[in-house]
Amino acid sequence: MCLNLDTLRQERQKWLTWKNIAPLQAALAALPDPVVTDSDFGDAVGVDLDPAFEAEHGLQIEQTARLLIPWRKGPFRLGKLFIDSEWQSQIKYNLLEPHFDLRNKIVGDIGCNNGYYLFRMQSQRPAKLVGFDPSAIYYSQFQFIDHFLQSDIVYEMLGVEHVEHYEHRFDALFCLGVLYHRPDPVGTLKSLYRGLNPGGELILDTFMIDGEEEVCLTPRDRYSKIGNIYFIPTVHALKNWCHRAGFDAVEVLEIRKTDREEQRKTEWIASQSLDDFLDPDDPDKTVEGYPAPKRVYIKAKKAS
Repeated sequence: MCLNLDTLRQERQKWLTWKNIAPLQAALAALPDPVVTDSDFGDAVGVDLDPAFEAEHGLQIEQTARLLIPWRKGPFRLGKLFIDSEWQSQIKYNLLEPHFDLRNKIVGDIGCNNGYYLFRMQSQRPAKLVGFDPSAIYYSQFQFIDHFLQSDIVYEMLGVEHVEHYEHRFDALFCLGVLYHRPDPVGTLKSLYRGLNPGGELILDTFMIDGEEEVCLTPRDRYSKIGNIYFIPTVHALKNWCHRAGFDAVEVLEIRKTDREEQRKTEWIASQSLDDFLDPDDPDKTVEGYPAPKRVYIKAKKAS
């Protein structure tokens, strides 16, 4: 099936006129042209601002940032303003960075949220960075941060199902925290496989359960208070999914239990977080009685 992505893009641009998104877009349009003295693509992605500019416009910048709550991924820093996101995303990025080389490569980030990982990837000097996420609020957050960073990142309000129909293939794809939201994980992996150039690599993380068997957990209703979680595999089951999708080599990079250092409630989300998702009497279980969130990070390669 051939999709007309331009038609889809035009339709999704209309999302920016929704009654809950239009005020955000108006606030973004009203931001002054920034006077930036330095950029930082370290743990807290951000910029240093000219003192006079910040003194005049700092309050407007903070008010705009707060309009964009909830900030799930980050952290970010704009001058003296620190956006303390729910997820300390530098933990995941710093864990993964030793395992990939993006120099001169065409790179896609699937489910890129507000673009935190894409901004971090710029330090490796890829040829092109493309983010995919069908969310008007996350796109608005990206616009806000990019107003100051002025990157060449391409942000598409498209989903994982559109990657294989994109105008070009990718040398590297990142799919972080997406697979468990898909009712057909093998089909999703096949789509990602088709979106890669020969020799391309997929960096993926997903919830997992312990065990030596080739099985997966299928939550009845919710997992860790999240409704759209379909399948949580053992590592062996995940490897089988990747091989069925066509990947030749699958390498486990890390297994990490989600903890309060990585995910916690802050003033920048105004909602529940990890502590609310776990059994108060047994932090090794979710409130539903399932094993507490643990993630496996893998690298899968498409044959050359």
